[in-house]
Amino acid sequence: MTLITENNLKQEVLSSNIRILAFILCLISYAFGGTVSTLMSVYLPVAIPELLDEKISEARLGEEGAYISAISLYGWMIGGILFGVVSDKIGRKKVLVLVTGLYGLATLLTVFVTNWYILLACRFFTGMGVGGVLLVTTVYISEIWIEKTRPVFVGILAIAFPLGIVASGGLSKLFSEWHNAFWIGLIPAAIAILIAVLLPESPKWQNLKNVEQTSSGSLFDNSYRPNLIKGSIIFGAVLIGLWGIFSWLPTWVQTLLPAGQTGQNERGNTMMLLGLGGIAGGILSGFLIQTLGNRKTLMLTFISLIVASCLLFLTNKTFTPVIYVETALLTLCFGISQGSLSSYIPELFPTIIRATATGFCFNVGRFFTATAVFFVGALVTVFGGFGNALLAFSSTFIVAFIMACFSKEKEANLINS
Repeated sequence: MTLITENNLKQEVLSSNIRILAFILCLISYAFGGTVSTLMSVYLPVAIPELLDEKISEARLGEEGAYISAISLYGWMIGGILFGVVSDKIGRKKVLVLVTGLYGLATLLTVFVTNWYILLACRFFTGMGVGGVLLVTTVYISEIWIEKTRPVFVGILAIAFPLGIVASGGLSKLFSEWHNAFWIGLIPAAIAILIAVLLPESPKWQNLKNVEQTSSGSLFDNSYRPNLIKGSIIFGAVLIGLWGIFSWLPTWVQTLLPAGQTGQNERGNTMMLLGLGGIAGGILSGFLIQTLGNRKTLMLTFISLIVASCLLFLTNKTFTPVIYVETALLTLCFGISQGSLSSYIPELFPTIIRATATGFCFNVGRFFTATAVFFVGALVTVFGGFGNALLAFSSTFIVAFIMACFSKEKEANLINS
């Protein structure tokens, strides 16, 4: 059996200018993925009654909003897994152009939506594109960046999503009419064209295709399976808690305000804080990994997420400015977790299946997340409000902590064996 390590391959080194340009374009694509993913969450309290043409209760709002969140996540899951496989087959660059253009176009189409079912279709294809972008940009930057500073730059890439969340909060303050905010899809559509014209293919992927392999590199080979299971459980558990909280936090804030208050500023400010805390956490994650290592960073982060969730949802029954501080703390931990996992999980797998395996880990949990959000309306009724329902979602961080206790530091990658 022939053993081929990544170090055995002839490496083509991209110039620093090309790497920087690639990083900037991936950062922008990743960021607007965050914007379009959470933009509808900000407008749920106004968009749902308008599309249904009726006044609805808090429980009904949770039920109908759950369909929007779930359909986005199903699209995200399918796109993340599907485009990971395609990326391993045809290359990182081609798929990055495809997925960025897909979510940009689907976002633009949302501007013209007047029907509930068409909105669901737009959100599904937006989710597909975003799921592909978050995966392929992470893999692409991991493969083209120099090893010494790779964790820092992958961590910075991860902050792009919360940066996009900040933008969604800002858009909600600029546009009171929710349709107009979705013209933002023009930007990722333009970025897709720039990626196609300006960026090269990943040298690691190109070199791999030029090497005759002695194995098919099956995703479920015994040598890959432990890391596949571990990565899927950790990322999936974090994702359930993160998505449940991010999707419904603005609506929870609205329920804490006096009846009749629009809450436009409060909801927008909260969404911006979700992003700002995530940005700081994403930047911090790379330095924490370099100092503490992956395992200790993940364990510390998951414990902090549990504490911050309890603090936010157990101590606030009416809206006060303290909520802003506690939200920033929670999302700082979110940012650290996403930056750490974005660096850690791709390194668990060799180039031959890296995008496929990373896509599996990133997205298998989205199926359970999308299914779980269907129960938000029921949880609101059972637990007596959005706050308690969101606290129930945050219990998944305990699962992530337990799995992190059994994880190891990054292992040397084999391309084939």
